[in-house]
Amino acid sequence: MSISTHFSGQPLYSQIIRLLDKTKILKTSKELGGERYIKRFDCWTHTVVMLYAVIIRFDSLREITASLQAEARKLNHLGISMMTSRSTLSDANKRRSEAVFESIYRDLYATYHNQLSSDSHSHNEPKWMKRLQIIDSTTISLFSNLLFKGVGRHPKTGKKKGGIKVHTVIHANEGIPSDIKFTSAATNDSFMLNPTSLNKGDIMAMDRAYIDYAKLEKMTQRGVIYVTKMKKNLKYNILNDTMYQSPEGLMEIRIQQVSFTKQQQNDETLIHKARIITYVDEKKHKLIPLLTNDIESDPTEIVDIYRKRWEIELLFKQMKQNFPLKYFYGESENAIKIQIWITLIANLLLMVMRKRLTRSWSFSGLATMVRITLMYYIDFYSLFNHPEKDWEAYLNEVNDGPQEQLLF
Repeated sequence: MSISTHFSGQPLYSQIIRLLDKTKILKTSKELGGERYIKRFDCWTHTVVMLYAVIIRFDSLREITASLQAEARKLNHLGISMMTSRSTLSDANKRRSEAVFESIYRDLYATYHNQLSSDSHSHNEPKWMKRLQIIDSTTISLFSNLLFKGVGRHPKTGKKKGGIKVHTVIHANEGIPSDIKFTSAATNDSFMLNPTSLNKGDIMAMDRAYIDYAKLEKMTQRGVIYVTKMKKNLKYNILNDTMYQSPEGLMEIRIQQVSFTKQQQNDETLIHKARIITYVDEKKHKLIPLLTNDIESDPTEIVDIYRKRWEIELLFKQMKQNFPLKYFYGESENAIKIQIWITLIANLLLMVMRKRLTRSWSFSGLATMVRITLMYYIDFYSLFNHPEKDWEAYLNEVNDGPQEQLLF
């Protein structure tokens, strides 16, 4: 077959890392002390090698270095001038602070998040979508309790599990983390909820683990709307109670005006007023009670806002399914955090590349194709906008070729 119709003079991977600013990465690393103990293996090389590893989903340092050796002739295209040994990569993961990679991620988010936001002129998008933020956490099991205190035990050995909890905030119309913090798995989620970081008019969707009366009241005072799921054990006073029924006499929605009272440490009494909206989940055949400080909006709008919370669950699933977060390339706390930051960077870069395509791709489909063709000399946009071109060219070659000679 003739040369690919998608041929490019650069490997596909080099086209992805063009989204990175090499000069800025090296400058950031130097400012944060990341180049202090490293001679040749600078932060750019470290970042590119780790991104290569998580995109292809390698499980060990041995796999990473063996693959880099096999692709040695292509490394110049990536701005890499040295072969990476296992000891060099392992040492860099221990010594170069994870704060460097956090800074790289946050800079990339600031650069590209507007490109990822949904079309503000879309007629199908509710007006509140651009104001909606979603907060949640996901736990990554480590099966070691030495670094991060976990919850539960290993299913086979019975030993206590370690776990790192990734606390995340996303803007609903972007789909990527705007803020991330790491803690041990045993840390309560509510610590991540910071009312002072929110502005008047913002909407925050969250699960019931974030219920903290003092914080909810601060959000109300700042003009921030929250929507969360009710806890069963909450005590409150009912100020008003209205139920709407279907023509058959079945409950459709119930609206309760309530107040919560809590004695604070300074002996002051905190009173927080809110609204409980209970609706029928027809798929699960159960009643779902939601808590919100939005007293005026239509109840169906509150339900729609809470349902959007599922988007952050899809993000966690996307990352765990497409990147290696079951096996880590180092055992130190720093190495584990670096790998998670690199995974977040890889996810962001692929999301940006996908957004720029004219053809629709699922993230998993795109990630799989990128994994297979990462070091091929093909043009990213040509391949992913018209993946059928090579097949059509091949069929044309077969049809236009010489006729088979008959033996009889």
